[in-house]
Amino acid sequence: MPSDLRKPLMGRQRKKSAGSFWRFSALSALVVIAIGGIGALSVYSALSPGNLQRASTAPDVAMDNGDPNTSAQTPPDKSSVDPLAPQSGRSGANVQRQTMPDGNVVSTFSPRQREGDGPVLMTGQTYGQDPRLAAQPNEDLLEDTAFGRLPKVSAGGLRPMEQYARPWSGSRGTRIAIIVGGLGLSQTGTQKAIRDLPPEVTLGFAASGNSLQRWMQEGRREGHEILLQVPFEPFGYPGTNPGPDTLLVAGPAKLNLERLHRAMGKITNYTGIMNYLGGRFMADEKALEPIIKDIGQRGLLFIDDGSSAQSKSGPVTKALSTAAGFADLQLDDQVNENAILRKLDDLERIARRNGTAIGVASAFDESIGAISKWSVEAAARGIEIVGVSALVSEKTEQ
Repeated sequence: MPSDLRKPLMGRQRKKSAGSFWRFSALSALVVIAIGGIGALSVYSALSPGNLQRASTAPDVAMDNGDPNTSAQTPPDKSSVDPLAPQSGRSGANVQRQTMPDGNVVSTFSPRQREGDGPVLMTGQTYGQDPRLAAQPNEDLLEDTAFGRLPKVSAGGLRPMEQYARPWSGSRGTRIAIIVGGLGLSQTGTQKAIRDLPPEVTLGFAASGNSLQRWMQEGRREGHEILLQVPFEPFGYPGTNPGPDTLLVAGPAKLNLERLHRAMGKITNYTGIMNYLGGRFMADEKALEPIIKDIGQRGLLFIDDGSSAQSKSGPVTKALSTAAGFADLQLDDQVNENAILRKLDDLERIARRNGTAIGVASAFDESIGAISKWSVEAAARGIEIVGVSALVSEKTEQ
């Protein structure tokens, strides 16, 4: 026989309905009181000063012992250490930097004694960036200057070329990096490149372009690694002019560095610098050296686009221990899709012979179409397209 609770309300006896009602009301009141108490305790715990402080992100410990030539991380005051405060992957090391007579900076990492026995919450990546945050800069890798926010190496030794790199598989198969440059100069071309190119393709943004910060963010959200293209003096300048703030062979080093920094301040989240034209400037070691030195000290890589046979970037970057890469082929000397596809096949042959290869193209419709089509076919043949930093990093470690 069904219980009264399952009968329609109008069909129940009055006496039993009243009793059930009061029992139900008392039980409901107890449940409401219990839930209210739990909610109040949760709100108090969340808003208490200690817990608010615990939830904040603890920055890496700054390194500075007052000596301009050496610096080391100072262990935090034991009384102020929160064992549950998030720490970066490099905050557990002493870092000592020494400037050598030739101007190179040598960094020495050694383990640091931990303070306390409690658990430590480790956060942050030392290579690559969480895709959900890829459009946002790491504040530890920026310094405020008169030219804007410029890249720098963090207190814990993390470099922009590591933080903003596109992660890759780590396999030792045939790998190719493709850089498509000139983004920012044409709105439609930039949109098409970001929309149609595979995320494995590295994008180069011209410092003289427009809305660079916006395009950078869109490119990073799509998974691309990015470079900043800085205009260097070409042969035939000023008849051939790469744009304002071109670095000139005859210009004083101080002026060229100011122009470099003005370009660097246009965007964030890039792994390195690539020349935009610049055949004459790249052929002059004296003009090139202070530029390459500054790039390396800021934790950036340098890419030579391979357009000048007289370039001295190889010996200069090697002498200054700056991470560098050199393009094997210009892919779109002929702006024709079939010709570009043939060049991509040539690039694949170079990569199969040497293990890796770097190709450079511009954001022409024909280039974007050819690279998009070829990348799918290359993947089926076992070729891995990687961000350019993956190849540069490997070469500097050998």
